[in-house]
Amino acid sequence: MEIFLFQVVCTGSQDQEEKAECVPGFQEKEYQVEYSGGFLKDIPLLQVVFEDCAGNEGVEFEVSNPDFLIDAKLNLVPRRDVIDSGDVMFVHGVNNHVDDVAQVTIMGAPSRSPQTLREILGLSDMMPYRSKRSLLVPPMFVPENQRAPFPRLIGKVISSDMKEDHIFRLTGRGADQDPKGVFSINRLTGDVAVSRALDREAIAYYHLQVSTTDLSGKLVEGPVDLDVSVIDQNDNRPVFKEPRYSGEVQEGSPTGTTVMTMTAYDADDPNTDNAVLRYIIVRQLPDKPSPNMFYIDPERGDIVTVISPHQLDRETLPTTQYELEIVAKDMAGSEVGLTGTATATITITDRNDHAPEFTHSLFQASVNEGSTGVVVNLMVDDRDDPATGAWRAIYSIINGDPNQNFEIQTNLDNNEGMLSVVKPLDYESAMFHTLLIKVENEDPLVPDVVYGSSSTATVYITVMDVNEGPVFFPDPLVVIRRENIPVGSFVAMLNATDPDYLQTQSIRFSVLRDPADWLIVNPFKGNVTTKAVLDRESPHVHNNQYTALFMATDNGSPPASGTGTLIITIEDENDNAPYVFPSVARVCEDAKDMNVVVIGGRDKDIHPNTDPFKIELGKQPGLEKTWKISRINDTHSQIMLLHSLKKANYNLPLVLTDSGVPPMSNNTEMKVQVCTCKKNRMDCSHAGSIQTNLLLLLGLVLLSILCKYSFAPPFTTLTRTADPSYQNAGNSRSFA
Repeated sequence: MEIFLFQVVCTGSQDQEEKAECVPGFQEKEYQVEYSGGFLKDIPLLQVVFEDCAGNEGVEFEVSNPDFLIDAKLNLVPRRDVIDSGDVMFVHGVNNHVDDVAQVTIMGAPSRSPQTLREILGLSDMMPYRSKRSLLVPPMFVPENQRAPFPRLIGKVISSDMKEDHIFRLTGRGADQDPKGVFSINRLTGDVAVSRALDREAIAYYHLQVSTTDLSGKLVEGPVDLDVSVIDQNDNRPVFKEPRYSGEVQEGSPTGTTVMTMTAYDADDPNTDNAVLRYIIVRQLPDKPSPNMFYIDPERGDIVTVISPHQLDRETLPTTQYELEIVAKDMAGSEVGLTGTATATITITDRNDHAPEFTHSLFQASVNEGSTGVVVNLMVDDRDDPATGAWRAIYSIINGDPNQNFEIQTNLDNNEGMLSVVKPLDYESAMFHTLLIKVENEDPLVPDVVYGSSSTATVYITVMDVNEGPVFFPDPLVVIRRENIPVGSFVAMLNATDPDYLQTQSIRFSVLRDPADWLIVNPFKGNVTTKAVLDRESPHVHNNQYTALFMATDNGSPPASGTGTLIITIEDENDNAPYVFPSVARVCEDAKDMNVVVIGGRDKDIHPNTDPFKIELGKQPGLEKTWKISRINDTHSQIMLLHSLKKANYNLPLVLTDSGVPPMSNNTEMKVQVCTCKKNRMDCSHAGSIQTNLLLLLGLVLLSILCKYSFAPPFTTLTRTADPSYQNAGNSRSFA
């Protein structure tokens, strides 16, 4: 049997690194094996040094050459007898904590043809790489936070047709682009190195390009992509979104009720245990009745109740707020994991599991008859949370108030029931009242709690006698009387009774308000008579009604009084003569339309003592030769001129008669101004009044007798003015 001999040589850049610090990955990045004609099946070639700093659990290795494997003891072992191994291979180690690659160089091995180099470096079934022509660029991995010395070798680029005058060139972000100088490549060997410590949380991935050029800079081969991944280290603590969290749970909640969820985050690689968090409660304050009242799901962060519903009683717990100190640890909670802390405050909220109870079963109060307001405050005890619907009380009267004399409301400050009288009580009707009061909560009770006998109470109300004022009946008293009845006429009989019928008291009547001072009352009998004439047209009469107020006073101690109203409906009499409107009219001296004005009659009386009105010319002789009156309707007539008049002011005597029984007439005058009219403008400024005294009037009458011509003679009138303000003002003379 042919024996194959080989020699193993290990080299690396980490030999001098401090043993105290654990850097995940291959502890030796490069290994060498001496080729001596081939390798035997199952005979180890070398042992790789790999550490994930967490026990190496679940680490998987793959070799770029499928003819080799890494066994359980980390030995590189041929799967079969291998002659054509190539001169380089790569070993890839990965688990949840680390992802790293090491290089194995076969010293003295014959190079494989370019067509098979892909098989050597390509890791065709294992990991991606970039190739173009014969330039082979495997992916590279660099742990973050490495310590000096730098630079550190991280991988190698191979060119199958590299010549002496060719050099490697590295470009891209991290090489000749910001951040510049992070990575470099040996121009002759293709070794790629990192120049300083990296931070995965700042940049987790670098995309570079590798090419070869001649010495003049002319591109020979490439560029080919070089991907460098930064391997995460556990260098970030878990951080909670909030330093303090608040949640609440209702008392009596079943065990396992979710209270709240705590959430922390870790900036490390989420695909590794560096960012896998576990939650734990490290302290509970207070720790009574149990130090383990709550539990937190280690993976989800859900806080749930552990305490039994019976013990989770807000009224018996030492406090209604509990504080939990929550720790989140990465590395899936392992001892080497980093931690972050937050506080959770849990409030035990109330439910209506206690019915309100009266402090006494019997309450007593007294109240004066005729008064209203609060008479007694009813107090209750309720162990539930104040200012909640489980504590706030609602009171109701369930018996003893058939007439709704009472009302009960809740005092929002102290939860007491304020019992009030809203309809005055009458001592003579009932001296005592017994009320049954019930109290409930705004919120319904929980199913296993009911209202008991302590939720009802009895209230005794004693009514105190008070001297009450007399009461008029009917009130108001309405009577009908005709105006102008004689002074001393009977108007009405007042009737007032004293509610204090258990006492013997006398009543005296008096006038309290009599706007027109027309009435007088007998103080003992209550009969009302007139002391002045009733006038329907008085300003104190409204809608034909006159209102007076009377008072009845008893002789109690102290005396009490009551008031009553008397309404007199006054019937009309025809005691007002009608008057004319308007009182002044204007007409042009050369007017062709002889219609002067439409006049109407008015009367202060009401039907049937008003219209239809009769409007006539005065009785003076000669008026009918100049003036004419034509009736239009019951209230209006038309005044017309029979011939033109010269510019002047004329007083026209009129007689107005109403339709009353007996009718009333009014002799009045209407002023007619004859004016000059030009271009639709009327000028009455120089119309002189044709008025004279009695001597001139007699002279003109004499002159008219001597003159036998019938030309429009002047006339004399003796009238009463139609304006009401001029009634009874005396007579005046005027011409027409």
